[in-house]
Amino acid sequence: MVSGSGICARVVVVDARHHMLGRLASILAKELLNGQRVVVVRCEEICLSGGLVRQKMKYLRFLRKRMNTKPSKGPIHFRSPARILWRTIRGMVPHKTKRGAAALERLKAFEGIPAPYDKMKRMVIPDALKVIRLQPGHKFCLLGRLSSEVGWHHYDTIKELEERRKAKSKVYYERKKQLIQLRAKAEKRAQDQLGPVQEVLAPLSYKC
Repeated sequence: MVSGSGICARVVVVDARHHMLGRLASILAKELLNGQRVVVVRCEEICLSGGLVRQKMKYLRFLRKRMNTKPSKGPIHFRSPARILWRTIRGMVPHKTKRGAAALERLKAFEGIPAPYDKMKRMVIPDALKVIRLQPGHKFCLLGRLSSEVGWHHYDTIKELEERRKAKSKVYYERKKQLIQLRAKAEKRAQDQLGPVQEVLAPLSYKC
């Protein structure tokens, strides 16, 4: 990611699993304003401090906030985890200015890990990880579970798609391990065969 100011053209894929919502959003907001393009995956596994019942009551109070004369004017109550993260980041960015609007355009958020991001290297943000930031024994809940309680209907679908993706990834990884072992054996065999040649070339300081 970008450190300080400057622009990085490369897209960074962040795996949001077991990150705290607020800390993740604040770090991503700063990076987006610095010019970094960010894709966040597995938003349904973001953590919130506090138990599920407490967070659900808070969200239901938020759902009651609306414009009396024309509710469609706002506020808009997003239910999906990706849009909840997007809205949280929007609150940390000056989104009504051109700079803030451009920063938000650099952000993409998804539930699960859709293609082509399932084939790309994913990163975590240590400063936002639950295991580091949340005190041991404190209650927490997953954003996907909260969303399913307040009107998001795709929690089970995403879980099923993730299980399929993990099964495919496991097959690919096992095949990759086999290929690495075969390559190591081939290299060792080649070294044994090239032993006499290397002895001749060694005094000439020539490396095969």
